[in-house]
Amino acid sequence: MVSEQCNKLFNEVVKDYHIYNEIERPPVNPYAAGDLSNLLYQKCWIDAAQWHMEDEVRHPDIDPVAALRWKRLIDKSNQDRTDIVERIDDYFAEQFKHVVPGPSARYNTESPAWAIDRLSILALKIYHMQEETQRIDIDQDQLAACNRKLTVLLQQRVDLSTAIDELLEDIASGERRMHVYRQMKMYNDPLLNPVLYGNKQS
Repeated sequence: MVSEQCNKLFNEVVKDYHIYNEIERPPVNPYAAGDLSNLLYQKCWIDAAQWHMEDEVRHPDIDPVAALRWKRLIDKSNQDRTDIVERIDDYFAEQFKHVVPGPSARYNTESPAWAIDRLSILALKIYHMQEETQRIDIDQDQLAACNRKLTVLLQQRVDLSTAIDELLEDIASGERRMHVYRQMKMYNDPLLNPVLYGNKQS
């Protein structure tokens, strides 16, 4: 099952990232280029780094210059995340290119890779919520609340994993359609963001 492969890899990435816990440390991807595992590893590493960028930018005493730097890094990370998700969808599109959708085949509200994107984020939520359940500096009410949240997150992973596998099965059988839509983010594009192309022309 693809979800099993994803969950195993995402847990591996989260563990690898936290060996050093350095936001700008480049990953050492152990999987061959072009392989799905390689793409999944890249994808989750981007998420892990961005998770910690989001923490840093919310520091109550952050210097404005540092905050702007983190914002720029987050913007780049968001673009990298979108790019890798689309590459994962390209992988699935190639896998299913010979499937002829049935006459009643339906579209899904999100592509396989964007569902996998949510699974990657869940791996990080679960890891960090587990950390919260192990704190000794919080009261029992907060500890109980964190344990309840962890239970919900674990169930979400089960449900989402099942949904991803069912979606891929439906695409393979022609019951659902596989189509890759590009996000076409405009704010990072110097040709499409008026602030950027305005400055370029001035």
